[in-house]
Amino acid sequence: MNKSLLASVMIKNGDTQGALASAMGLSLSRLNAKINEREGAAFTQPEMEFIIKRYELSNDEAIQIFFRH
Repeated sequence: MNKSLLASVMIKNGDTQGALASAMGLSLSRLNAKINEREGAAFTQPEMEFIIKRYELSNDEAIQIFFRH
């Protein structure tokens, strides 16, 4: 998970972790755990798809965010 790249995409779109968590139906602490990969937390495929659509990410951007460190 490239949390820096996700953060930059969120900022570029004027979004916050709180707004994203709310839109995804997650608590802020749960979203933060997934972003930081704490305690085995990870985004599910539907959650990744939600983020990709929300920010209109290209395939390359999605791969860089979710599958590269």
